[in-house]
Amino acid sequence: MADLLLTNARLIDPEAGTETLGSILIKDGRINEVLTQNTDINEKKLTAVNSVDCGGKCLAPGIVDIGVKVCEPGERHKESFRTAGLAAAAGGVTTMVTRPDTIPTIDTPETLEFSKRRGSEIAPVRIAPMASLTKGRAGREMVEMGFLMDAGAVAFSDGDNVVSDNKVLSRAMTYARSLGALVMGHPQDPVLSKGGAVTSGKFATLRGLPAVSPMAERMGLERDLALVEMTGVRYHADQISTAVALPVLERAKAAGFDVTAGVSIHHLTLNDLDVGDYRTFFKVKPPLRSEDDRMAMVEAVASGLIDVICSMHTPQDEESKRLPYEEAASGAVALETLLPAAMRLLHAGAVDLPTLWRALSLNPAKRLGLEGGQLSVGAPADLVLFDPDAPFVMDRETLRSKSKNTPFDGQRMQGRVLRTFVGGKEVYTRA
Repeated sequence: MADLLLTNARLIDPEAGTETLGSILIKDGRINEVLTQNTDINEKKLTAVNSVDCGGKCLAPGIVDIGVKVCEPGERHKESFRTAGLAAAAGGVTTMVTRPDTIPTIDTPETLEFSKRRGSEIAPVRIAPMASLTKGRAGREMVEMGFLMDAGAVAFSDGDNVVSDNKVLSRAMTYARSLGALVMGHPQDPVLSKGGAVTSGKFATLRGLPAVSPMAERMGLERDLALVEMTGVRYHADQISTAVALPVLERAKAAGFDVTAGVSIHHLTLNDLDVGDYRTFFKVKPPLRSEDDRMAMVEAVASGLIDVICSMHTPQDEESKRLPYEEAASGAVALETLLPAAMRLLHAGAVDLPTLWRALSLNPAKRLGLEGGQLSVGAPADLVLFDPDAPFVMDRETLRSKSKNTPFDGQRMQGRVLRTFVGGKEVYTRA
């Protein structure tokens, strides 16, 4: 692989928490040298086969996105590895951590191997697959975690099929603890949250929609963390979205439990009022929360209480969204909108770029034991070059995903990906 020199860039280093002008030299797919603004790079330019002037734009580690749903096999009409990979590259996502809620469920080494092989053959970005925690995500019998880890599973999760049987979950957590495996939970009480389309409150009452209390999330998280205390398992809450759940998370971390938590970009940038007149593209799971909850999530990301920002990319076809709000499918595509939506937090003055990239790249990579998320020498050259200020109007028809169910359609946004590199290879260039 030819050497590549990226010059005149604003280097966003989430590990050091810095933003500096400089250059990066890439050799054999890895960062070979990080050069400061004052370093004489003429000699480096001579030895490098290719040199790219970044024009003073931001260069950061590629996004590591936990919880991407690729609907292959079973529902390729919604999303395939090819289209998801193209969308990821265009969105600055260099590693997709894929969910196991496919048809069939990723619960055997054979189905996991299919996902890995298909992704590596078709997608231009890296694929890190998760496997389900129980067979068929039915919550009755745990999967063969050891075999699945050997096949490459980076975590185990039943997603929004919450395991309601505490004995089954405790046994699975105990087994995962013995293997050092990461269990990812969806903190919702399954009975309270069943059938809920929006968050309870005045808006839900006025719209006449079935609602779920924020307490369902707190109760689900408290249950999971009690079992974490009992078993000592490594645990990650996939989405925290309510202020009432934050003290529970804070206490668990203070007690020294091996616990982390994530939040989706939609719960950081939208609230329950955005549903408006039953707009189903805003129906996600868990449902959008109040503005107070949204602000609490932003503050938790800024303080580090919430570790990870993810897209929760969930493609749904037109037929499943063009239904009455209560009946419509939950979920939104977000691989391409993750970065510009995150820029809303930057431009609002809520967080700086190193803090954002700690949650988007460094922390998810560390939690899953993946390389990446760093601008240090020896790290893989998985990088995104972007302009945080570039304005545009989102047009869902331009998205590379097969499904176009984005809540940001028609909205004014800022932040454009200019180039994406995976292992030093350029996999996306903005025309």
